[in-house]
Amino acid sequence: MQTLEHIALQLAGYDPQALSADMVNAFLAKLVVPLSDAESVPIFQALGRVLAQDVISPLSVPPHDNSAMDGYAFDGAQLLPEQTLSLRVLGTALAGNAWQGGVAAGECLRIMTGAIMPAGLNTVVPQELVSSAGDNITIPAGMLQAGDNRRFKGEDLMQGQAALLKGELLTPAALGLVASLGLQAVPVLRRLKVAYFSTGDEILSLGQPPREGAVYDSNRYTVFGLLTRLGCEVIDLGVVRDTPALLQAAFVQAAHQADVIITSGGVSVGEADYTKMIMKKLGDVAFWKVAMRPGRPMAVGQIMRNKLASSAYPVCTDSYEHNSKSEGSAILFGLPGNPVAVMVTFLAFVRPALLRMMGCTASKPPLLKACSSEAIRKKPGRTEYQRGIVSTAPDGTLQVKTTGNQGSGVLSSMVQANGLIVLHHSQGHVTAGDTVDVMMFDGVI
Repeated sequence: MQTLEHIALQLAGYDPQALSADMVNAFLAKLVVPLSDAESVPIFQALGRVLAQDVISPLSVPPHDNSAMDGYAFDGAQLLPEQTLSLRVLGTALAGNAWQGGVAAGECLRIMTGAIMPAGLNTVVPQELVSSAGDNITIPAGMLQAGDNRRFKGEDLMQGQAALLKGELLTPAALGLVASLGLQAVPVLRRLKVAYFSTGDEILSLGQPPREGAVYDSNRYTVFGLLTRLGCEVIDLGVVRDTPALLQAAFVQAAHQADVIITSGGVSVGEADYTKMIMKKLGDVAFWKVAMRPGRPMAVGQIMRNKLASSAYPVCTDSYEHNSKSEGSAILFGLPGNPVAVMVTFLAFVRPALLRMMGCTASKPPLLKACSSEAIRKKPGRTEYQRGIVSTAPDGTLQVKTTGNQGSGVLSSMVQANGLIVLHHSQGHVTAGDTVDVMMFDGVI
């Protein structure tokens, strides 16, 4: 793995005191390395996992030409412009039971959706389009063309074709596709292990009585939700007080147990914050001031496990054999302490980096375009992530408005919002009616 200094030298204009959002993501893309350990899991356990290798279709889907609907199958060559067609019904072809007889000109078969198309038949007329009398049907002129309503063998996938590619995230639709191939298990990369803890003497855990100057820890639960939604194996280390020995013990334990360590609080300029000191002591860490709002202070780096082997602090590694070896490193993300800033920096920077570590090829969600229904003040020179409410305008286009107060401690605004209005680094004030980019929350938080 590269050192932070080596990565910084590769990035033109790198300035840790004034990093753009784009520069942060460029740095992290060079820092993190995808997992390589793979396992095979049953399909019911594969949701949200990342494929370790291509899934090759062992059969064609569908395996035969078949009917796309309930109707009557016949040879479409008999259709003539501006002429009705009368056919005699020989029998019925059911799904799962191939028709064994032959069908001549002037004849047809009643056929059910999914039933195999008999040899020589290539067209299906929906049953609601015909008129029938006894064993005969009549098809009105101009209602369909030869080949209509037939699904071809391999129309979805041909045998030997890649059905899913390495690095794809297994969605509900992907599970259905795997099942359609008759596969009971899929090869996936192991889950990313992420250890997380909050820092600060002012933080209360749930169940503790309120006290003056203290606040209940919300970051621990929002980050837990973000990591769980992402499919990570979360190692919750709770709240760690502003005591050097306790902080060092937490970092050592996290580094031995996890691939990634995430903290909230303790990376700003506060004199009582020991977190930065311990990070520097244990690892190769950079402290950034990111040109963004909300957020700004952020730490990123890596803690080398071989440097921790002689630590005097106890390490519980019984359940985490893969990472308990004194080798390799754990990636470190030190996030700000304000609740909204934690979530925004996670969505903007940490989530794409974690997806890359998970081996996922699609690490950044697309930005949608929406029309701002209000003016928004914005200074060029920083990226702003304003909480927004996206809705559909009367003309069918997307529109967005802010949730109001954009303070980094207004956590209720993240509940009201369904996306972040992304105002880019060089962008200035937005007037009502301007088009803006929006990062939607659906499926993310």
